[in-house]
Amino acid sequence: MLSPPVQRRKPPPPKPSPPKSESLLAWWDASRRDLPWRAAPGERADPYGVWLSEIMLQQTTVATVRGYYAKFLARWPGVAALAAAPLDDVLQAWAGLGYYARARNLHACAKLVVERHGGRFPESEAELRRLPGVGPYTAAAIAAIAFDAPCVAQDGNVERVISRLHALETPLPAGKAEIGALAARILSHARPGDFAQALMDLGATVCTPRGPLCETCPFEKSCAARRAGNPLDYPRKAQKPRKPHRRGAAFVLRRGDAVLLQKRPAKGLLGAMTGFPTTPLGEDIEPRALAAYAPAKTKWRRLDGEVRHVFTHFSLELAVFVAEGEAEGLWTKLALLGKEALPTLMRKVAVHAGLISA
Repeated sequence: MLSPPVQRRKPPPPKPSPPKSESLLAWWDASRRDLPWRAAPGERADPYGVWLSEIMLQQTTVATVRGYYAKFLARWPGVAALAAAPLDDVLQAWAGLGYYARARNLHACAKLVVERHGGRFPESEAELRRLPGVGPYTAAAIAAIAFDAPCVAQDGNVERVISRLHALETPLPAGKAEIGALAARILSHARPGDFAQALMDLGATVCTPRGPLCETCPFEKSCAARRAGNPLDYPRKAQKPRKPHRRGAAFVLRRGDAVLLQKRPAKGLLGAMTGFPTTPLGEDIEPRALAAYAPAKTKWRRLDGEVRHVFTHFSLELAVFVAEGEAEGLWTKLALLGKEALPTLMRKVAVHAGLISA
């Protein structure tokens, strides 16, 4: 009688090799992005340029920041020059970049660096975090890139790379501390500044949100999400609550060949920026109550359609009213309106009212 064939167990798949900073740095040495604020290989980064770029890159793409960075650097080549500039000039140069609190903090930070630190940026992550507008990521990035401090600069790109590398199930933002600890394990103490930039570049160019180029990744053989075949499932994210939607109005008051502008309060949305009079942008105003916020008692006409804009925490819909009349404020010639440094929302209003072209 024949014996049944022996069933041999398949050997378990080999464990992934642990990720190493040397692999990442070798990839970066060959593939690093050429960015205007980035020092050439072997050169020390300029702390002012690193700080300026990192503040601009908060919530903003590299492609958008390039032009603004060059403009700022040409006009204010050092922190002392920026500190001496009027805030209005800084806000005008920032117009269109969005998140205007960054510009106010930028100016405040420059003044503080000059007044308290003799025009030199502090080198430690802890000291950098005490500067206006400098949070945990920005402080770590400046300390690592400008001063070669062994810090983990943890932005969205870095969180995506580390989450996929370890197939982390803890959703963001709860998983941030775990990601930071795992990134610290592979931190290169020999080249911490290069490591920080390499990890950012890897997330921006290879380990992208959609269509990651896993076959070109220096961590391919170490990546748990790659082995499981589901890198797009990471990082896990907690469900976000829906953004509230708010309504309001913008008022375009004309006087012959001029239009009324107003400078907004220093604090709040679009703080210290110039634009058309509006209802309080942080409040939801019912349509029947809009007229109470008009800057002049005159005959207002509501234009068809609305201006829509999305802020970080809410979406906004503005009705646009136009009229002829008189009021206190900054009267600007219509022919010069297109050259005004209006924030994006106000440019949308001007386009909707037919004052400038899109």
